[in-house]
Amino acid sequence: MKLYFSIRYITKQGENLFVSINSDDQGKHDHQMQTTEFDVWKTEVDFFSKNISYKYCVKDEQGNVISEEGVNHELSFPHTYKEFVISDFWNKKNFPENYLTNKILKNKLTGFKPEKNSILKKHTHLFKIAAPVYHANWKIALFGSSESLGNWDYNRAVVFSQTDFGVWEASVEISEHYPVEYKYCIFDSEQNKIIDVESGANRLVYPNSNKDVLHIVSDHYFKFKSYQMYHDAGVAVPVFSLRTEDGFGVGEFPDLKKLADWNNETGLGIIQILPINDTTANYTWTDSYPYAAVSVYALHPQYLSLEKLDYALPKDLVKEYSVQKEELNSLELIDYEKMISGKWKFIKAVFEEQKEKIFKDRNFKNFIKDNESWLVPYASFCVLRDKYKTPNFGEWKTHKKYIAGKISQLFTAKNKDYEAVMLHSWVQFQLHKQLKDAVDYMHGLGISIKGDLPIGIYRYSVEAWTEPELFGMDFQAGAPPDQFTDLGQNWEFPTYNWEAMKNDGYQWWKNRFKALEQYFDAMRIDHILGFFRIWRMPISATQGILGYFYPAVPVTGEEFRNLHLPFDFDRYCKPYINDHMLWKYFGDNHTKALEYLNHNPDGTYTFKPEFDTQRKLSDHFKKKPNEDISEQLISLAANVLFLTEEKDGETVYHPRFNVYKTESYQYLSDWEKRTIYHLYNDYFFKRQDGLWYEKAMEKLPVILNATEMLICGEDLGLVPDCVPVVMDELAIVALKVQRMPSDNVPFYNPKRADYMNVVTASSHDSSTLRQWWKEDSELTQKYYNEQLNQYGKAPDSLEPYLAEIIMKQHLYNDSMLAIFPIQEFLATEESLSNPKIDNERINNPAVFPHYWRYRMHVGLEELNKEENFNSKIKNWIEDSGRL
Repeated sequence: MKLYFSIRYITKQGENLFVSINSDDQGKHDHQMQTTEFDVWKTEVDFFSKNISYKYCVKDEQGNVISEEGVNHELSFPHTYKEFVISDFWNKKNFPENYLTNKILKNKLTGFKPEKNSILKKHTHLFKIAAPVYHANWKIALFGSSESLGNWDYNRAVVFSQTDFGVWEASVEISEHYPVEYKYCIFDSEQNKIIDVESGANRLVYPNSNKDVLHIVSDHYFKFKSYQMYHDAGVAVPVFSLRTEDGFGVGEFPDLKKLADWNNETGLGIIQILPINDTTANYTWTDSYPYAAVSVYALHPQYLSLEKLDYALPKDLVKEYSVQKEELNSLELIDYEKMISGKWKFIKAVFEEQKEKIFKDRNFKNFIKDNESWLVPYASFCVLRDKYKTPNFGEWKTHKKYIAGKISQLFTAKNKDYEAVMLHSWVQFQLHKQLKDAVDYMHGLGISIKGDLPIGIYRYSVEAWTEPELFGMDFQAGAPPDQFTDLGQNWEFPTYNWEAMKNDGYQWWKNRFKALEQYFDAMRIDHILGFFRIWRMPISATQGILGYFYPAVPVTGEEFRNLHLPFDFDRYCKPYINDHMLWKYFGDNHTKALEYLNHNPDGTYTFKPEFDTQRKLSDHFKKKPNEDISEQLISLAANVLFLTEEKDGETVYHPRFNVYKTESYQYLSDWEKRTIYHLYNDYFFKRQDGLWYEKAMEKLPVILNATEMLICGEDLGLVPDCVPVVMDELAIVALKVQRMPSDNVPFYNPKRADYMNVVTASSHDSSTLRQWWKEDSELTQKYYNEQLNQYGKAPDSLEPYLAEIIMKQHLYNDSMLAIFPIQEFLATEESLSNPKIDNERINNPAVFPHYWRYRMHVGLEELNKEENFNSKIKNWIEDSGRL
């Protein structure tokens, strides 16, 4: 079989184009192409396979790949031909067919059956285009300037067959002796006519006079108009926040069905939730933080419905269960500790009573076998955590270091911990069944579910225990100061060892996405900036302010010398403290602070060795909780100009965030201030961009190509210039929150949203709209007049009609998705608004640890009966073109 590849691509001197072909039976082979006139590259390949996958790449003279296509081409060859001319275009990840042909499309086209495209010997051309059409009655069609293409007559257009999800094909004979112009159209099968034609210039195809050769025209991309593209709206609500009559003081996986019913009533196509992985570290309320999972695979037992287990509760516990259920369900907020202890009591009782049946359950056995790579270490971790009363494996008496062979012995029937590991495995089996059942129900309604991928892992997690080489265990991840907190955030997660992950093609991430894809159709990547760089702190720090970007182009000693800065390590890299500062920080308590300091001959002070880091101070004051100078001392420990890093045997330096606001900076000479200020700006806003672009493009394409989920990125905060560039190239949908504009404006205007955006009025990290309205009356007044176009004085509270205006601003625009927290929907209806507005906040990033305990004050059963409210929302959705 002869394949003649042809593609137009402009290269630089010394660069060559290759086509890399991969097939199951012949493996992967790179074929060099030759350039012809007009920058067209061609090559001829002998290949014998019915199906091939291939991509084009550019190599330099040394054979290094400089760039390659983001997505593979896929072709199947009919047996009626032996030679094929393949006319291609460079396939970009940000073409609509590559980011919209995802799991959401499959949900919208439930019951899809591929059509067959007949290719006869008389056909000279096979037209093939990927075009994700989200309307079940729409088809792609083709018309053009030749007789076989209808001579531009709408009524004679060639209607394509959808041979796979979003893939359309048609075979035609073009017998003209001159180039033929054509365009793609949309054919409505209900109206039986062409309803629109793609925008842009006409396309061109060349005739084929050789009847033994089939020309395959692989086009990119269908030039959709805005209204033809996929647009959707959704609700964001943590699973734990759902309230139903069936719950046990917390939302559970089966409750998602009732939420899906509400989505169905209101026309909302997306349900967005927070991470649902197991965070059980201490069985206290601090485990309510959903971004600190002890396993990136295991689901949280709090979401398990006791009433929908495979086996019923023991009869002698039914009354006790009912009493606890009623008590917990009556609470306004989640009581995490009572809820989780109660659930485990009843789960263990069911397991103990039914364990003989459970051990024999074939489906359970298959679940263990299919998931043993993560389930065996997870269940063992849980048993050891409970036995030694800590998730910190460094403090365990046995198995401090993970050795697979020794851990697997816990799963042998004679082992004393066998029943315990089987309990945790069975709970995961039940959670999987309940979540999968809920997801299948959603999909049956055409509703998609969007998950949330935390950027970090918990320091005392299964992954840190089993694969410590993949993480920077000596460091902590967090975020620099932002509008939430002046001190930055310290999540206390280890950082990633990206070089180690790169060695096996980021398999750890591929496995993680594969696991998530069992349930989710779209995924929000939390803090996507972490794939470019992370905010890293040494273990010795407790506040995010003592972090620096990693990787980064640091400041070197040579750079200080070139700038003629009088670099002094103690002055620049240690806290600068003098008498004036002591009075400012401590007032009359300054003598008490002297207990922690040494007095230097020059009149300054340094921390005593036993107190010379924030961590040492923090640990010390944990033993003296009533000491009233702890916060000031910890803050004073951050009064430095530069942070140090050991890199390739050399000490390098990173300017402290907001260095020009430090007390230390104020005591420099004017010349030093100017020089360090310029150095600071160069470090934070100029020198890093190229490095961060390179690092993101190393890993993100590999990871994203391993999933069919629609990928969205949380790109808030201090966003480098390279981030929107990479997100655009890789078709990652960006997040736009009205109160958190990236530009220097008070509010983001959702009317300006591009298609590749998710717009929202608030997030789980912010106050709700009703809370925010009361936070800053001057800002609210500005918003009321300028953003909402209202006259006069703003009301003291956010009235439902104003909440409705805000919602509509976010619905009526070109963004792909408009997703709102459930609290904002309820704010549009007086009778459904929570009278206790402060109960509605989910998280406050300035408070760590924070108790994540928000629960809807309205039950989903009641919400589903609110006909007028639900009809109102559905009308918005329909009218804004998001249904």
